[in-house]
Amino acid sequence: MRRELQPKQERSSCKIAVVGDVHDRWDENDEIALKHLGIDLVLLVGDFGNEAVSIVRAIAQVNLPKAVIFGNHDAWYSATDWGRKKCPYDRQVEDRLQQQLDLMAAVDVGYGKLDFPEWGFTVVGARPFSWGGSTWKNQEFYDSKFGVKSFEESTDRILENVKSAAHNTIIFMGHCGPLGLGTAPDDPCGKDWQPIGGDHGDPDFAAAIAQTQAIGKTIPLVTFGHMHHALRHTKKQIRKRLDQRDGTVYLNAASVPRIVQTEAGWQRNFSVVTLETGVVTAAELVWIDQDWAIASQEVLYQSSYQQEASKH
Repeated sequence: MRRELQPKQERSSCKIAVVGDVHDRWDENDEIALKHLGIDLVLLVGDFGNEAVSIVRAIAQVNLPKAVIFGNHDAWYSATDWGRKKCPYDRQVEDRLQQQLDLMAAVDVGYGKLDFPEWGFTVVGARPFSWGGSTWKNQEFYDSKFGVKSFEESTDRILENVKSAAHNTIIFMGHCGPLGLGTAPDDPCGKDWQPIGGDHGDPDFAAAIAQTQAIGKTIPLVTFGHMHHALRHTKKQIRKRLDQRDGTVYLNAASVPRIVQTEAGWQRNFSVVTLETGVVTAAELVWIDQDWAIASQEVLYQSSYQQEASKH
């Protein structure tokens, strides 16, 4: 996938909004909020709704640079036998999954990529429509839609885009995160349902990251959703949203529901990441109120450079 741009001078700073699982909570005010935040690039990690074409259409019309990957709910009635049996529309007459793919064709990075020369990095997508975990699920779906039959073939598909990327700096995005971020139920991809515990990350995604590092590419950011911050087995804590290792920030952006009504009115959240010369210097979870002011701001990560700068 290529993105044609007029040549520009590369900018050292990029402010990225990562939009976690939408689950039908998106409206015209989201674009206004993003512009009030001064966002340069929007990364949307899927689960827009259960094959919710109207939501996908609205997001496709957002007039900001963006990249998208689809989640398991975006193939809710297409990927599994039980989903097809429950499908509320006639699949012989319309294909809502394909409608979503068509609407996002220009910005979809599932098994694809987008080069951003203005910031000197390439956004590479992992396996689209992921349900997470170390079992290869929905074999017929992945074979028929993408010609992929295993985790190994999936890793190879991801690596093809890494190797053809225009830049050595790679930002990875997936729906579910990679295997290897911990086995506790509150880890970024930890299993929080019965039986409690275990790593539910994607092994093909993890292998693609490791092989990308092995060929000398730099990965400042890996971002994803799927595993909601609110845990199913307890209300005493929430999921660990961020991990940092080997120079890479791993960010789970699935703050669900992402639009809520408070006593003061509606608020919506975005995970905001700042890159300076290809390095993540800050990440925070931001809630915006209906007057476009920041209602709350939780710092998830600050580089040592950023910590020093904030003292002055």
